[in-house]
Amino acid sequence: MTRVTALSAALLGLALAAGDGGGHGAHQAAPDVLPADRFMARLAEHCGQAYAGRVSVNRPPADDDPFAGKDLVMHVRDCSDDEIRIPFHVGEDRSRTWIISRTYDGIRLKHDHRHEDGSEDPVTMYGGETETQGTESRQEFPIDKPSVRLFEAHGLTASLNNVWALEIEPNERFVYELARPGTERLFRVEFDLSRPVPEPPPAW
Repeated sequence: MTRVTALSAALLGLALAAGDGGGHGAHQAAPDVLPADRFMARLAEHCGQAYAGRVSVNRPPADDDPFAGKDLVMHVRDCSDDEIRIPFHVGEDRSRTWIISRTYDGIRLKHDHRHEDGSEDPVTMYGGETETQGTESRQEFPIDKPSVRLFEAHGLTASLNNVWALEIEPNERFVYELARPGTERLFRVEFDLSRPVPEPPPAW
């Protein structure tokens, strides 16, 4: 695993070219880089590192909150040119992995849920894709049609209008968010990117 993907290396090259005051580079504008590429590059900068988090918003509150009193850790574990995998550990529960992929015209977010033996949970690989360019700091993922069908099949009707979001400020914070427009539901976990923590065991 490399800490800098080809994408982030390319963005670095563009920045250097833009700042070069000599030669022909001084008279050439650097090619535009899409917000999706900048967002992925920001995330790739943290590849190989793990960070502790906390729930900053969770409404309405639930009596059986699975996150209450648990250590929350994200691990930017696997990075390639167009995909980043981030296991999200909740205490000893290592069933969750966020899969963030660069698509032709945006970014896709999927949730991979597995049991301790590595088998897939019946409700897994749900998520959505960006519908706007977003920014280098925030990308939003309205639920996609396959996820709607999956949730309907399992009676999860409250989740049919889910919108997920990810935010990143390098070396400062990373945010995972779930919202349901038109309802009170809002869930946010914030991770401190300024202080890496020891790497957790692999996800299930």
